Amino acid sequence: MNSILILFAHPKFEQSRTNKALVRRIESVEGLTFHDLYERYPDFHIDISYEKELLAGHDIVIWHHPMYWYSCPPLLKQWIDLVLEYGWAYGPKGTALKAKKCLNVITTGGTRALYCAEGRNHYSVNEFLRPFEQTARLCGMEYLPPFAVMGTHELTDAELERETCKYEKTIRLLQQGGSSSDLKACDLLNDVPDLN
Repeated sequence: MNSILILFAHPKFEQSRTNKALVRRIESVEGLTFHDLYERYPDFHIDISYEKELLAGHDIVIWHHPMYWYSCPPLLKQWIDLVLEYGWAYGPKGTALKAKKCLNVITTGGTRALYCAEGRNHYSVNEFLRPFEQTARLCGMEYLPPFAVMGTHELTDAELERETCKYEKTIRLLQQGGSSSDLKACDLLNDVPDLN
């Protein structure tokens, strides 16, 4: 079974109905390490050695965060800048993350209809996440489509419950080594047929 590291970054977690529900749903899943970066590093002083050990001990890395100005909150960006060092994560001798799987789990206030060429944001979520995809590829990781809960302000309790169920199923599918080609066939992991 694949071990999963969730690098969770939400500076206003207590105020996020959607993220609280997502986290509650998966926090007791065996083989999963939930690592809250804002809880661990409120002063932004990241323990790089510790973070590298965490990465080394897991098969799959998930960047779970809200979409902040079409990217991630600042602590996650700092984590990427500091932890994924040349000579360790990438470069001629940087093979520590090679062949691990990686993906984003994100939440957006805007609906899916807003994240497309015809929508107000003009680009899809996948296009906004290209820097994460390229970071993963530079590190020799296999980047999977994101899992995205969108239109969070408009979700009914029933819709939110469906999304949290899909998130748990996604985690379990990844743990069991779901086929990468099947997973990559969708724009968002939420659309994988096995999850519905």
